[in-house]
Amino acid sequence: MSLPDPWALAKRYSRYLRVTDVVDGLDAVGRAGHCLLDRSIRPLWMGMRFFGPAVTMRVLPTQRPMPILSRDDALRQHAIWGEMGGWRANLDSHVQPGCVIVTSTGGAPECGYWGSNNSMDMQTRGAVGIVTEGYCRDTEEVIIQKSPVACAAVGRPIIPGRTELHEVQVPISCGGCMIRPGDIVGCDWDGAVVVPLEVAEDVLVIAARICVDDRRSRRRLYEKLGKPFDETVDWEGAAEWFKDLL
Repeated sequence: MSLPDPWALAKRYSRYLRVTDVVDGLDAVGRAGHCLLDRSIRPLWMGMRFFGPAVTMRVLPTQRPMPILSRDDALRQHAIWGEMGGWRANLDSHVQPGCVIVTSTGGAPECGYWGSNNSMDMQTRGAVGIVTEGYCRDTEEVIIQKSPVACAAVGRPIIPGRTELHEVQVPISCGGCMIRPGDIVGCDWDGAVVVPLEVAEDVLVIAARICVDDRRSRRRLYEKLGKPFDETVDWEGAAEWFKDLL
C-alpha cells in the first residue's frame, strides 16, 4: 500500500481543522476508538493548536541512580547522565520543521522530561508541538514563552537518575494509542489525537467538509445574535483552503 506524504498532509490539517473535526472524520472511517490519546494529555495553555507528522521517542524509567555530586558538578547533571549512557539515541537529527515530537515514558515516575529550555530548543529546530504521556516542568515559563507542550501532568524533578532515552523513530504507545513515525498527531484544548497515515487522506476530506459546514452554520447563528464575527466563523477562508476537497 502506497502511503501519502505526511508532511504535505499535515499542512492541510494545520490551517483550519480542530481536533473535533478530525475525530469526527476518524469516526466516519471507523478509527476514532483507537486514536484518542488519554484525555489527561492536555495543552498547558489555552489557544495551543497543532497538527504534524510524529517524530517518536521511547523513554523508560531507569534502574540506575545518579552519583552524589560536588557543588562544581551540580550544573553538569545532564552532561554526566549522558556520559553514563542516559541518552542511547539522538533525537535532534530527526526533528524537522512542522513535526510533532511524541514521547512515550513507560510509566516512569514523576520526571519533567520536557521543560522550559528543551521544549523551546525543539521550537528553534522547527517542531510545532510536543506531546507526552509523562510530565512537564518549568510550566510557568513554558506557558509564558508559548512552547507547545501537551502533557499528562506537571512535575518537578529533572531527567538524570530517573529516565533514559532508548529509541527514536520507532512505533510507541502514548496515551494508550499506537503512534508510528509519520502518523499525524494533533492537539488543541479538547485533547490529543493520532491519525494513522493510511487513513489520513480520507479523514482530511471528511474533516474539511465538517469544518466548513460548522463555520458556515455558526456564522448564521452569530448573525441572529448580532455577535461580531471572529476567525472561528470564517467559512469562506476555510472553503478556499479546502476547495479541492469539498
